[in-house]
Amino acid sequence: MKPMLAAAIGLALAIPVATLADGGMTVPLPDTSGLAEPEARALIAQLAQVNVITSNCPGHAISDGEWTLITGTGDRLAAQLGLSAGDYDREFYGPAFKLLDDPQACDRIGPTAAPLIERLKSMGGGTTPTTASQ
Repeated sequence: MKPMLAAAIGLALAIPVATLADGGMTVPLPDTSGLAEPEARALIAQLAQVNVITSNCPGHAISDGEWTLITGTGDRLAAQLGLSAGDYDREFYGPAFKLLDDPQACDRIGPTAAPLIERLKSMGGGTTPTTASQ
């Protein structure tokens, strides 16, 4: 399973790209600075849910670039909201992992990945690697 956090939360706002945790790639992140807190919290919850479902449900896998975009954006939002890593996990990933107890969750949440990725792209994010780590 892929790690939940792709980059250090403290660096998420300072770096305009997210790096795949294993050093495989970086992708452009969307501009989330204009989101009001309620919208940012709703988006980070959706990102956590899609991350958990696409990482754990057969038939709903996404590419490494898409995963890096999702997790990097989540990390950026967590930093923007002032969340510690523990708060981020407790408030957003805990509930997202509980979805795996629902046998309908994969088929309900999995199809929301593509529209979410398109939304992030429309905000300036991308899934195409900008650089590959050596």
